Amino acid sequence: MNSQTLAANRHPRRILVRGVNWLGDAVMTTPALMRLREKFPAAHVALLTPEGLRDLWRHHPAVNETIAVREEEGVLAVSRKLRAGNFDVALVLPNSPRAALEMWLAKIPCRIGHARSWRNLFLTLALPYRPGHRRMRKRSTAEIRRLIAASPGTASDASPKLQDWASHQLHEYLHLAAALGAKPEPLPPQLFVSADEVEVADGKFGLAGATRPIFGLNPGAEYGPAKRWPAGSFIAAARQIQERTGCRWVILGGKGDAELASGIAAGVAAHSPSLISCVNLAGRTSLRELMAVLKLCRVLLTNDTGPMHVAAALGTPVVVPFGSTSPELTGPGLPGDARHRLLKSAAPCAPCFLRECPIDFRCMTGIAVKRVVEAVISVVGQEMGGGR
Repeated sequence: MNSQTLAANRHPRRILVRGVNWLGDAVMTTPALMRLREKFPAAHVALLTPEGLRDLWRHHPAVNETIAVREEEGVLAVSRKLRAGNFDVALVLPNSPRAALEMWLAKIPCRIGHARSWRNLFLTLALPYRPGHRRMRKRSTAEIRRLIAASPGTASDASPKLQDWASHQLHEYLHLAAALGAKPEPLPPQLFVSADEVEVADGKFGLAGATRPIFGLNPGAEYGPAKRWPAGSFIAAARQIQERTGCRWVILGGKGDAELASGIAAGVAAHSPSLISCVNLAGRTSLRELMAVLKLCRVLLTNDTGPMHVAAALGTPVVVPFGSTSPELTGPGLPGDARHRLLKSAAPCAPCFLRECPIDFRCMTGIAVKRVVEAVISVVGQEMGGGR
């Protein structure tokens, strides 16, 4: 780096953060953004974000400005847009070559990101892997079969101990912010929704004045079916939890989850036809409305997906069956937060990080309904006892 670049690094006036592209990942970047704000309270921090995630950052104190990118915009169009910002420093959170190229073409003097193939020339500081880094490696079908053969029998409903929180993804983003002098110690991911937004959503979706506690249920997962606890298990758990708590379920998800959500809603409603036992909002909420509804929930029962991270960042406890993915790498909230219940089976092939299971889906079917029910009851008892 030359002296001008070093000065921009140490005393930046205008910082551009190139944000990530997925909802859950975006939530996991909030600790790094908050540490950046802590280090540079007077700096103007702009976040380059996909158009679909722009509303996530409304009211967030770490961000002064959002610059939205539409899916059809190319690298040159994005870089021209950024050039007008006269940024001193760019913090490149994604690991893609394109993200680094955008910053180089925008002629931002100091460009910091992780060292990866095909992009290091576009960065002024390419950071190596941090201590504790662990890569998400997809297992091959042959490897999965070898692991199963070495551990005969079906997956038991054991509760493997969660550990190795140092490998969590949020540390990767903090590592980048630390290159600018920010503290690397983790903070809880945090999002913000106003009381007015909560009140409007409460009324719009028929939740206002509910005398029963509102519990959220999010049965989908965009990445693929390997991340989804079976629909029948969700129905059975929701029925038992409703019997024990008198709750009202709010079923959440995107437009692609509509059919799945409708089936689960019908299954829950059939169990208690005399009550309005659930409200199906899958595909009916904007991102801000989803956030407001999640803020209303006492607990969210969910797969490992974007709304899981959003709920935890809004202060709503989550209960999550994990199968093909790793809670140690991408779990919700601050790693190790006792408010949440992250459940795994003892399947030897998990996590495989595959979209679809090539064998018998034992990682998810090995998580019993009873165990999930008890986890939700435990969280709700703890949460209500805290006077939330």
